[in-house]
Amino acid sequence: MKAMNLILIGPPGSGKGTQAELLREKNGFVHYSTGEVFRDHIRRKTATGVKVEGYVTSGKLVPDDVVLEVVNAFLAENVGKPILFDGFPRTIPQAEGLDKVLGANSLKVDLAVLVDLADDEVVKRLTARRQCRSCSKIFNLTFKPPKKDGVCDDCGGELYQRKDDTESVIRDRLNTYHQQTEPVLDYYSAQDKLQRIEGAMGRDRVYEEILRLTGAVSS
Repeated sequence: MKAMNLILIGPPGSGKGTQAELLREKNGFVHYSTGEVFRDHIRRKTATGVKVEGYVTSGKLVPDDVVLEVVNAFLAENVGKPILFDGFPRTIPQAEGLDKVLGANSLKVDLAVLVDLADDEVVKRLTARRQCRSCSKIFNLTFKPPKKDGVCDDCGGELYQRKDDTESVIRDRLNTYHQQTEPVLDYYSAQDKLQRIEGAMGRDRVYEEILRLTGAVSS
């Protein structure tokens, strides 16, 4: 497919991560996830990794200028490839900075896709999630239930609900998401680059719609 820069946005539980994985595996997108790229630089002990590690290990937010430095390095390593920005940018300064970094490389954001999902549906999905204490496999009581209640299909371990999958925590995460993301949506909408997909359609239909919007072809 043609080299393009796609931004994928969505609330927790929208299936955005699954779509990013499909686009990477089937359509040749290079996946940019800030956390994963940070960890890669830290593991490789690059100059950027050394800088980032200080913030990460101290629990501090990495400043936007450092994040954008990481983005610039990522672009340099993936020249000419279609790039999927997953969960980035999160703020207007990051969106503006991304435009500048891309522009300096004669590139631009081609499309921003919002995989949208109502808050109550997010809560319904995530509170139904269960994880195995032994092998960490994830189940969902609604979409992917275990064969035996409370028992992992793979290893027989105990399934439990993580603390971050309780309704109060999820509601807090959603509030943060809305506060951070809505201005970013307005930013790309003003540039006529934002497309919205209803996440409740299900994985396959959402994927097909993303393919239609991007002009990508599934392998």
